[in-house]
Amino acid sequence: MTYPRYFRTLEKVKGIGAIERMELEEVCRKFPFRANEYYLSLIDWDDPDDPIRHIIIPDRRELEAGGELDASNERLYTKVPGLEHKYTHIAVLLVSDVCGSFCRFCFRKRLFMKHGNEVERDVTEAIRYIRAHTELDNVLITGGDPLLLSTGRLETIIRSLREIDHIRIIRIGSKVPAFNPYRILNDPALLGMLSRYSLPDRRIYLIAHFNHPGELTDAAIKALDLVLKTGTVIMNQTPLIRGVNDSPEVLGDLFNRLTYIGVRPYYVFQCRPTTGNRHLAVPVEEAFEIHERAKMKCAGLGKGARFVMSHTKGKVEVLALTESTIVFKFHRSANWAGKARISICKRNPDAYWYDDYTEVVEEYIPGNPFLDEYKGPGLTTHDENLSRDTWQNTGKKP
Repeated sequence: MTYPRYFRTLEKVKGIGAIERMELEEVCRKFPFRANEYYLSLIDWDDPDDPIRHIIIPDRRELEAGGELDASNERLYTKVPGLEHKYTHIAVLLVSDVCGSFCRFCFRKRLFMKHGNEVERDVTEAIRYIRAHTELDNVLITGGDPLLLSTGRLETIIRSLREIDHIRIIRIGSKVPAFNPYRILNDPALLGMLSRYSLPDRRIYLIAHFNHPGELTDAAIKALDLVLKTGTVIMNQTPLIRGVNDSPEVLGDLFNRLTYIGVRPYYVFQCRPTTGNRHLAVPVEEAFEIHERAKMKCAGLGKGARFVMSHTKGKVEVLALTESTIVFKFHRSANWAGKARISICKRNPDAYWYDDYTEVVEEYIPGNPFLDEYKGPGLTTHDENLSRDTWQNTGKKP
């Protein structure tokens, strides 16, 4: 296979019959469909519960009520068009509103639905902002998928960032190695560009998005190996998704297989309460236990993934469960004063998000010196006013 064809309608998908296509028309009108023949070939069409099918093929349950298109309030942190600055040292560049395919659990599906104008292809203003904010040392290029840009366009962005002395790390968030490894295999110019800009003291990191071991095909592994040989560091993140990787065996196998090929497990995300995602979500406590049991199947190098939620207030890590409580830590906080805060809450087996919990122990902030330092770019309004209702639509605030 060279360059796989892309499809935007289910009529081109051979594994879906006419009746099923009719049933899914309303879903596709609301949430676009996009896939390619390579990724569709990974599906076992005789298995209605095939995990790759769950990732990419629309489902009537996406029309169920609940959730929000911007469940983590990312727009609150937009400083200039196409740039988010939520955490002190990291800027996020949204440079594409297209992906290799559209995951049904996508947390940014609003970009593909043309809601608002968050993506900016002209990064001039964003580069100016990054250059002016010397506290930044890390830029994540994402979208959409930046590897859907031409190599020339992507190199222009990376070159501009490399010209800024205080930017030490450039990250590229991409599911293209899973969706279409031939984007890498067939473009030596991309590999050459990565070699030029991933420097011994300023690495490029590819943040890959493999959700299931079945995505780690021979072609994908070869593409990842070529990227590693450019000096680019590869890490992997995945949400924990019902029907895809919601078992210790599957998730543990994913961790192990990634580690074998030199890709470090990075984050496992709780499924964000985005519109259309409810049927794919696993309750927080069940998901945490799956994650912990998966790590038990791995040697030390495979145990590195943290289980987190990308919440409005920050990146909330789930640390532990006791008989009656669940322990969270603000692995990152949008508010500098909340950095590394521990939150101990009453257990709730029906909780899908941090907002579904009630704190039972007074918050811990590690040392007043934090309060005297730079406060970062985060929220200026009181965080507690920004908690979100969840899919359950109870109308109750935590």
